[in-house]
Amino acid sequence: MDADVRDALETDAESLAAIADVPTDVMRNVVHDRTVRVVERRRSTTDPNVDTDADETELLGFVAFDVRDTTVHVTQLGGSVEAVERLLGEPVRFASNERLDVEYLATASATDLHEAAERAGFERTGPGPRFLGEETVKFRLDP
Repeated sequence: MDADVRDALETDAESLAAIADVPTDVMRNVVHDRTVRVVERRRSTTDPNVDTDADETELLGFVAFDVRDTTVHVTQLGGSVEAVERLLGEPVRFASNERLDVEYLATASATDLHEAAERAGFERTGPGPRFLGEETVKFRLDP
């Protein structure tokens, strides 16, 4: 994947909201309250009507996480499967440096996210709590 990972900015809130299918204000608050990393792809475009080339960026995914007790909790995750797999490395790196575990809950129906988590080194540890009426699956990693 030819893309860059960076910290999310408040100006990313609209794109993040589209990925997460939530209101923009919700994602603006997430950017303020959590560690949020995004993966973006830059594309150079040449417009014959413009004197210079322009760079366009496209957000491919994001991960939001925070720390409670001795665990890094992935609180939100979204985007393409490749982006998600790459972004799961962000809380893992943080946890490894701080000697913490990482936990991620995915809805039971999000099998593509389950596969991405397993490829990123997470182990399925059983069912998680119900979230908005849907069953979840708990994944854990001890870096």
